[in-house]
Amino acid sequence: MNTRNSIVYLVMLFVSLKAYSQNSAQEELNYAKTLDQRASKIVNTLEIADSAKYNRVKSLIVNQYRELNAIHEGKKAKVGTEETAASRLTLLHSEYLKKLSAELTSEQVDAVKNGMTFNVLAVTNKAYQDMIPSLQPDEKTQINTWLVEARELAMDAGSSEEKHQIFGKYKGRINNYLAKRGYDLQKERAAWNARLKR
Repeated sequence: MNTRNSIVYLVMLFVSLKAYSQNSAQEELNYAKTLDQRASKIVNTLEIADSAKYNRVKSLIVNQYRELNAIHEGKKAKVGTEETAASRLTLLHSEYLKKLSAELTSEQVDAVKNGMTFNVLAVTNKAYQDMIPSLQPDEKTQINTWLVEARELAMDAGSSEEKHQIFGKYKGRINNYLAKRGYDLQKERAAWNARLKR
């Protein structure tokens, strides 16, 4: 490569790196904005009057999303093992809940969990109770227990699709449980749909 070609190559490389850097900076700004909006939406439901506390809680949520993303991106890039990622998620989950609990009541912590999982727990619980009005107290308790377990796992998922897949798995478990308890879910669903149309 002669001197002139070397200079042209270096100029093109510099321009490419600068464009890449600008794109990366813009992507980071967009990502930060998305996380801020997502966290604000959750924190706004908590009725926190103290602005300093509001900002601390919002920061905790934003940081949690960032840490979760880093772990899941590492899994995609095959950095470390699945076991390493799983143990990092478990530790991150535990630390996050400790930090939230230091700032919030248990009801507010639950509201954060629900916000991070699109309120699927409450919606699904209500749907089962509306669909099967004859559910017994122990059955309602079991359904809620599994949905709470699903929510804990879904909080750490890498995407909304993965969160919904986790809840889907638990809904399957609930449906099997109810079928074993003698409920005809197709019949219950048809009757529920008929009630909704009325």
